[in-house]
Amino acid sequence: MNTVAVVGTQWGDEGKGKIVDMLAADADVVVRFQGGNNAAHTLVVDGRRYVLRLVPAGALHPGKACVVGNGTVVNPIALLGEIDDLKKNGFLKEPELFRLSYDAHMVMPYHIAIDRAREARAGKRAIGTTGFGIGPAYEDKMARVGLRFEELLDQTAFIERLRRNISEKNAYLKSVLKAKPVKADEIVEAMKKARRRLLPYLCDSGAYLSDTIAAGKRVLFEGAHGTMLDIDHGTYPYVTSSNCIASAAYDGVGIGPSNQLAVLGISKGYTTRVGAGPFPSEFTGQLADSLREEGGEFGSATGRPRRIGWFDAVQARYAARVNGLWGIALTKLDVLTGLDPIKICVGYVVKGKRYDQMPASHRMLLSAKPIYEEMPGWRESPANARTLDELPAAMRNYVDRVGEIVGVPIAMIGVGAGRDATIVLRNPFTA
Repeated sequence: MNTVAVVGTQWGDEGKGKIVDMLAADADVVVRFQGGNNAAHTLVVDGRRYVLRLVPAGALHPGKACVVGNGTVVNPIALLGEIDDLKKNGFLKEPELFRLSYDAHMVMPYHIAIDRAREARAGKRAIGTTGFGIGPAYEDKMARVGLRFEELLDQTAFIERLRRNISEKNAYLKSVLKAKPVKADEIVEAMKKARRRLLPYLCDSGAYLSDTIAAGKRVLFEGAHGTMLDIDHGTYPYVTSSNCIASAAYDGVGIGPSNQLAVLGISKGYTTRVGAGPFPSEFTGQLADSLREEGGEFGSATGRPRRIGWFDAVQARYAARVNGLWGIALTKLDVLTGLDPIKICVGYVVKGKRYDQMPASHRMLLSAKPIYEEMPGWRESPANARTLDELPAAMRNYVDRVGEIVGVPIAMIGVGAGRDATIVLRNPFTA
């Protein structure tokens, strides 16, 4: 396939960045189609760790075009900071290879202030957002009062609208949320400086990608977050503010569904989530603490510790259905080394009734009890394995069982953090 989408099948943090970085070597263009800088992709290249929040992971490969589509919400100052950091490290040397959709919406300081004030006010009822202003920015988009990057073309009109928005948001911050207002003059001056630097990157992402695909080039669509955080299909209201499933790639860049995607779902060999919300396969205590430390399960964007659970096959089957998965990349299996037994959640019990598929109401997950299948663990490190035969036998059995239960072929197996620490059984660009 010439068009491939990479999406998370859990609550995000599945290791999408590493897989996108690896597949970017075979792509001509890498595209981010939703979310904001509340998501972060962590990559390890030549022993060095990089965290990308807005720029697609293709930026770590020379000569690859990177596009941020209209489905994203972009903090302009954060984006420029990320670009600067990449350039300092020898990446993004060719400015013309980075493109930002005219129609992408901006995340402004007042969005961040509102986000944080709401969470503080909610107290124990807080959803657990990152506080990066993503939700309020998407709210403004749907309310048709958001600021799009196309508005930078006319500085006078843009500043006028920006000041009007700041005035309205400050009234809301002060009177409703009882929070400090943002400083209008500081924001305006920062955006005047940012505008000059951002204008050269702006493009019609849909037209550019349609031409690219028509020319027979390979395009990799990079999703953020995960299926269970999708605003429509996730564990609402404990979700993000955008659509995270594969079909969002079409709307999020401006191309039609006739461009068929091979959808690669990314899943850890266990499960994690950040923030509040249901988590049927969660476990706590010393084992969870140990796995969290071993797996580095702390948010790339926030540093928050992630909650830990066993692999949830019910969730995975659901993700396979709503995304139309072509294959699964099973990541971070090395983290499970030394655990025995290893559990797989194969079903739920809710009020005495068994569910092998995701319940129609995700609120039912709040009281769901997991049904587990146990498998033997392994003690041999898989870190140096580069073929299936080099894996410990018990790990191979675990991988086979996961693919069997979920009903989707396992395409890749992650055995470490490095770029090369992945066993590729099927590549969607060449299969």
